[in-house]
Amino acid sequence: MAQGSEQKRGGWGGGGLRNLPNLLTMLRIISIPAVLLYIDNESALRSFVACLLFVLAALTDFFDGYLARRQRQVSLLGQFLDPLADKILVMATLVWMVPLGRIDGWIVILLLARELAVTTLRGIASAQGLVIAARPLGKEKTALQLVGIACLILHFRYRLLFTDLYVDFQRVGLYTIYLSLVLSVFSAVDYLLHFGRALDRQQAP
Repeated sequence: MAQGSEQKRGGWGGGGLRNLPNLLTMLRIISIPAVLLYIDNESALRSFVACLLFVLAALTDFFDGYLARRQRQVSLLGQFLDPLADKILVMATLVWMVPLGRIDGWIVILLLARELAVTTLRGIASAQGLVIAARPLGKEKTALQLVGIACLILHFRYRLLFTDLYVDFQRVGLYTIYLSLVLSVFSAVDYLLHFGRALDRQQAP
């Protein structure tokens, strides 16, 4: 959720967990165990259910931010929970799929390291009085990750409707995650350069 001038002061602001945007964010967190529970290497149906739950959880990320801005319910609690829910959803799912053989551990480690690095950089920037907003490369990386993870959760080969063609979602998911990994590296460098430029402007006489 982006910080806006409509943010309310005092406590967590915006009604805490009582407002709809924050409830949607909490729903995204609560849905994570269900997503993990249904990921199954033996059952295509269970994996389809897991993918459906994952997609619905990911969609709440759009709606909670939209509603928060539209209803002027942007809150400190929402600003804390929203990115936390996103990272837990993505990383928990990726880590869970490592022992299932759907993704290599080194990929997950690199993606996790990138998230920790950018989060730490933003924390340092905040301590310096700087705000580093989401960068375009970061948004594209996130979109690719979500698509890749959804395909990895589907995992099995499915026939396209009304055709004899099959799509191997495991392979499509891996290729998409590889591409998101490349964007993750470039995005991290972009954040670092942006922070450096902002720091130079702040310290300029």
